[in-house]
Amino acid sequence: MTETVHVAVYEGLSDWEIGHVLANLRGGVGQQSPGRFEVRTVGLSTDPVLTMGGLRIVPDMALAELRPADSAMLVLAGSTDWLVGAASTVPFAEAARVFLDAGVPVAAICGAVAGLAREGLLDDRAHTGAAAEFLASTGYAGGSRYRDADAVTDQNLITAGPTEPVPFAREIFARLGVYSPAKLDAWFRLHAHGDASAYYELAA
Repeated sequence: MTETVHVAVYEGLSDWEIGHVLANLRGGVGQQSPGRFEVRTVGLSTDPVLTMGGLRIVPDMALAELRPADSAMLVLAGSTDWLVGAASTVPFAEAARVFLDAGVPVAAICGAVAGLAREGLLDDRAHTGAAAEFLASTGYAGGSRYRDADAVTDQNLITAGPTEPVPFAREIFARLGVYSPAKLDAWFRLHAHGDASAYYELAA
């Protein structure tokens, strides 16, 4: 059975932060069940959005149509709008709360982590982000739960800082069971450390 991972898209999306996630969910080498996952993009509406890298994306669906029961995970990448708490991103933070309340995982990186902090979703979960000082500027109450790590998973929430797209993908793949533990270790060594020998372990 195919499972759907929903990826939020909005103006100024930091497209490079989710490149590894998108490419490998749809059929990376060494997957346990190739073709198990499909990716659907979600916008505030179905109007096209322009990413920071200049890609024009037409969302597959509008946020109002999104239901946790239809999703394996919601992925939130960064954008400049997240950094200032713009109205365009607040509905996605609210959607993240609905997902987490329903027991469906959410993964956030870069500015999206700040948006979830403002929503109160990091107050009682271990997390990481761009920097403890940056998240503190949101006024959130979860500072004691900040971890100085490349990526953190706690209570169905994955967080990562803006320079950690590979660890971010690793945590997503682990949560979804995309690779066996040994294959995931090989995938990470290949992409994070350029360990060429890991490719042969991944492909075996």
